[in-house]
Amino acid sequence: MQIASSGGRRLRHAALAARELVLENGRTVTRKELSAAAREAAKALELRNGPRSVLSELVACWGEQEWERLLVWPSNDYLMSRTGLSERSVRYAFKVLIEQQLIVPKESPNGKRYAVKDLAGELVDAFGFDLTPVYARRGEWAERLIEMKQVQEARKRAFDEITIARRAAEEALRALAEHYPDLDRSDLEEQVKGLKARTPVRSTKAMPHAILDEWIALRMACEQAFLKAGNGGKDCRHTNNNNGSPSESCNKGFPKKAEAVRQSEQTSEHLSPELILEACPTLSDYGQPVRDLADLVSAGRYLRAALGAHESAWAEAVEDIGTVRAAIAVIYVLQLYEDDVAKNGGESRIKNPGGYFRALVRMIKAGKLDLGVELLAMRRRRMS
Repeated sequence: MQIASSGGRRLRHAALAARELVLENGRTVTRKELSAAAREAAKALELRNGPRSVLSELVACWGEQEWERLLVWPSNDYLMSRTGLSERSVRYAFKVLIEQQLIVPKESPNGKRYAVKDLAGELVDAFGFDLTPVYARRGEWAERLIEMKQVQEARKRAFDEITIARRAAEEALRALAEHYPDLDRSDLEEQVKGLKARTPVRSTKAMPHAILDEWIALRMACEQAFLKAGNGGKDCRHTNNNNGSPSESCNKGFPKKAEAVRQSEQTSEHLSPELILEACPTLSDYGQPVRDLADLVSAGRYLRAALGAHESAWAEAVEDIGTVRAAIAVIYVLQLYEDDVAKNGGESRIKNPGGYFRALVRMIKAGKLDLGVELLAMRRRRMS
């Protein structure tokens, strides 16, 4: 069977390039196979509804003949009735499909589309559209879809990190306003406001990597401002800020402890700092040694912002399960989140770590979850 062209349609480079694509020798393509390739092509090329509908109807016309080319010959009227499109829209869809090298026009001498039969009534050729490129390029569609998925995952991770950085920056500014209301923070607030206005929404296709770097830098600036305010502007806290105890040593800028550890909160060995360090290596993000329960409470209070949990969530946890267990719950949830991110290639099933922290605290309070047992299980998984 030879390719025939009357020259009735404007010659396009894409049509000539697509015509070079061929099927494997002796290969008979089923309609199901062709339909699957067409769906992948439509996704990979992000075709609009019109060209996508026309391509689907062209594929449905394939009669599974044992031909070298996948030829179909539906009329415009038939395609209009099947798709609900106007004739102008159908013609535009042809133009798009040809330019995307999905179909090749095969013109007849009179410009009509029809099948050619032999004396015995068997189909031997046809004039219409050649769908061979759709099927021949199926490997390309698969590769494009993989690349698109990788880009989408990278975008999602970037937007997730932007959300975390934004919440942390806003939390740092709220903490500044609460604890140091006289401190001038207008510059940082204006920077946050301006950056929020320039941050694209998730529904756009923009890659937010540049804006992510700005958010990370701004988060660090806000947290550093809070840290310096707590240190009296120096590397360690003023002795006159240590609850009226000038003999108390500074802790290099980290909060000593947000609430006192009551005697009744002394924990078993299952909740010891040593076990928690083995089960939750994320505790190293605190940047300070954790030797006792007071250090553990300081770490939990400090790392709470990393979960995106509000100050009220911490207050509720302290009230319900005590200061020590509240701090351990923060560290446990943070480790769960990071483990899930590492396990699932950068994406965690915990979409709202702050909300997860609240729910975990309520389960502990209700006796539905034993924090010591969970930490032992986490340590066993890590050591194995």
